[in-house]
Amino acid sequence: MPAKDIHDELTLLIQSRYQLLVLDTREPEQVDALLMRIASDLSLPFFTWSRSRGLRRVVAQPAGAEPDTLEPSAALEHANQDPVGIFHFRDLGAHLGDALVVSQVLDLVGQFAHRRGALVLTGQDLQLPDTLRAQAMVLRVPPPTYDDYRRLLERLVRDYQPRINLRVDLRPEDRTRLLNNLAGLSLLEAEKVLTRVMVEDATLDVRDVAHVLEAKRQLVEQDGMLEYYPAVEGLAQVAGLAGLKAWLGRRRAVVSDPARAESAGVSFPKGVLLLGVPGCGKSLCARAVANEWGLPLLKLDAGNLFNKYVGETEKNLKRAMQTAERMAPIVLWIDELEKAFASVSGDSDGGVAQRIFGSFLTWLQDRKGHVFVVATSNDVSKLPPEFIRKGRFDEIFFVDLPTAPVREDIYRIHLAKRGQDLGVFDLAELARRTDGFSGAEIETSIVSAMYAAFAEGRALATADLLTEAAHTRPLARIMSERLSALRQWATQRTVNAD
Repeated sequence: MPAKDIHDELTLLIQSRYQLLVLDTREPEQVDALLMRIASDLSLPFFTWSRSRGLRRVVAQPAGAEPDTLEPSAALEHANQDPVGIFHFRDLGAHLGDALVVSQVLDLVGQFAHRRGALVLTGQDLQLPDTLRAQAMVLRVPPPTYDDYRRLLERLVRDYQPRINLRVDLRPEDRTRLLNNLAGLSLLEAEKVLTRVMVEDATLDVRDVAHVLEAKRQLVEQDGMLEYYPAVEGLAQVAGLAGLKAWLGRRRAVVSDPARAESAGVSFPKGVLLLGVPGCGKSLCARAVANEWGLPLLKLDAGNLFNKYVGETEKNLKRAMQTAERMAPIVLWIDELEKAFASVSGDSDGGVAQRIFGSFLTWLQDRKGHVFVVATSNDVSKLPPEFIRKGRFDEIFFVDLPTAPVREDIYRIHLAKRGQDLGVFDLAELARRTDGFSGAEIETSIVSAMYAAFAEGRALATADLLTEAAHTRPLARIMSERLSALRQWATQRTVNAD
């Protein structure tokens, strides 16, 4: 809901005698400013309360503090003496377990049935007692929009250019990336980040995009439901998968400027499900997509969601999904999807897995915000069929064992990564002798060969790599029947990633 809409909605509700409004928001300061404008439009007094500053009547800046109103009970008692106006109580949710506070809230709300005004509570996921829930209208305040961040950036540039001789060196696409990556920060948080990068070197340029991503990383780590992963590899470090790379490349322009794309009727991509042989680059590809698109990479670990207490697992999933949407645009990586929902078909956990599975499916279908999901799976037989149908993901790709040319590229990438001179290796022979190897198995054999060569005090050679390869029993040979069945299943149901 855009800012203008929430302004109009709140105005209408207050005029319609909705006495208790509960706003789910992380930005009480912005709500203060919004309610102050509404109070002015309606010719009503405006009061704001916080635990640190007490109840204050805001006429103009500065606000005047009412005496002895730091305690919520005292503030509510004072408000009940002359209940005309809009009263904004911030973070009162922590005190709604107090029967006296709840009773005073009910008294104040009751008076607004025949007096002009309303009581507004703000916070995140406020848990209302049953006696208040029946009285309340709950609204979720939308996060800042791209235009909100744009106006903030323009204001800060105007303020700081004459003060510190600020130099702005941003191409239009860099500016768009900077503003897109502010998403998930409150306007106050965004102002602090932008002010710091401007003041630090009196310059605003493309390097400052990384500072914004770092601020988002800290927010994710504080929440604890999602893991922030540094996306250090690009698609150039992923061998093969030409079909998947081309598919991703066609969507890069949309990801770089989603606002322009949506104005042209092109929506932000939902994501991909990568099925296939273990060790063939599915997880690496998830990390590479984030690097290539310049987006933060967040990982959902299902093990962090499950909690032994009733209802906590569902709350954890909700928090994780809200964090993902708040941090958008992002890449959300869900590794080995089948493990996250392995117990969906059973009821040994009292139906918890089934409930969070249903909630997760609903979120995949209806999620808000620019969240590109990259989910991986090694065993499609354990995936509930609901994941496979169209609509959850834009496409389902099958990642098979690498072909000989791709195996050459894998050797080239990993040997170069470890500082080896590629000219001394027979890459074609290495690729020929590792038929049926996954990328992970090739990398492991390279590491083992380097240990052996280092122990003997000599340089790594092709013979060392061939020896290690000969000693390796690849998964394709150990589980050939299972891989054949997987390929057969994927033939008619997926797109080949190569």
